[in-house]
Amino acid sequence: MPFLPSLLLNLGHALDHLFLLIFATAVSAIAQDFGVAGWEDMMPYTVGAFMMFGFASIPAGRMGDMWGRRQMMLVFFFGMGLSAIGVSLTQTPLQMGIALTVLGVFSAIYHPVGIPMLVQKAKKPGFTIGVNGLAGNLGIALAALSTGFLVAWQGWRMAFIVPGLVSIACGFVFAWSAPQEGGAPAKKKSNSVQLPKNVAWRTFAVMVATATTTSVLFNITTNGNAQLLAERLDGLVNDPARLGMLLAAIYAVASLAQLVVGRLLDWFPVKPLFFCVLVLQIVAFGVASQTSGWLWYVAAIGYMVMVFGAIPFSDTMVVRYIDDAMRSRVSGTRIAISFGFSSIAVYMLGPVVKVAGFTQLMMALTCVAALGALIVLFLPNEAEMNAHLQSGSGKSL
Repeated sequence: MPFLPSLLLNLGHALDHLFLLIFATAVSAIAQDFGVAGWEDMMPYTVGAFMMFGFASIPAGRMGDMWGRRQMMLVFFFGMGLSAIGVSLTQTPLQMGIALTVLGVFSAIYHPVGIPMLVQKAKKPGFTIGVNGLAGNLGIALAALSTGFLVAWQGWRMAFIVPGLVSIACGFVFAWSAPQEGGAPAKKKSNSVQLPKNVAWRTFAVMVATATTTSVLFNITTNGNAQLLAERLDGLVNDPARLGMLLAAIYAVASLAQLVVGRLLDWFPVKPLFFCVLVLQIVAFGVASQTSGWLWYVAAIGYMVMVFGAIPFSDTMVVRYIDDAMRSRVSGTRIAISFGFSSIAVYMLGPVVKVAGFTQLMMALTCVAALGALIVLFLPNEAEMNAHLQSGSGKSL
């Protein structure tokens, strides 16, 4: 993959996460503009975006394999840009919910299409996934930073318009620079990886289950951190721009975890490394649930490091055990299931915080992290899977 298209694929990951979190960062300003009593009452309107981010991944992945990944990435860049501008034109909460749902449809394209396109010829897939994850999480940091400043400068609508124009510009550059594909991935000669049927399905089940717990933690923290930060630093920092900078700093530091984990995945087996990351998640969420002020801020960096650090594992398993001809479809299925469940958590974020508060929410996230660690123990040992792969017998995952 030439440098410029690779750069744009990584930038696309940043934009994907940025767009999904503009609303969560600007929700207080949006609620005030729409005459809604509190930000908690606006949060359910974003559930459509996250549901589509999951469910639309299945057709997006299928189209990526059957039609072509280059074409689908063009749909992604232009569709995200135009739909974000559409969000900026809404006047009521219902219109906002509909527009965000459309945005979610286009956002679903990236993960099952962009990542397989990026790693299809990578010599060090773990590190490539780590760099891509870093880019995506820097998009989260940029969402906190840019949205805070754009809201203060020109209002929440500009926070959608500016990145929308950037996405459209990226689409034009990608169309010019990305080489034509030699055919859709599914139509190329297959070198399908083989695993015994029971090992294949067990691996897939663990992949989906851990992706679900990871997605719940990711979506709850990235959608709730802005308001949680304001609550835990109340009386210490109250300026929206400074809060945005502090939140961006958390994400920027935590993003480096994906580079480290990606590199480690090229050297070490998945199972013990994944388990260690999830155990550290339990500790970090437990500490954060019982603290406030600057001590909480340090704990927040810790739990976001572990949340981001857990992300590369599912993509790495897809690269190691799924043939390129069907990676987009498998990734789309995994994302649809995991984000389908986690979108319910996003829907409940505002109502739960309104009733129980952030402390109880953080304790619940500790339990989710513990569940994820338990599930990883059922992942087949890598030595066992490699032995089957080398023997070339079994059933394709």
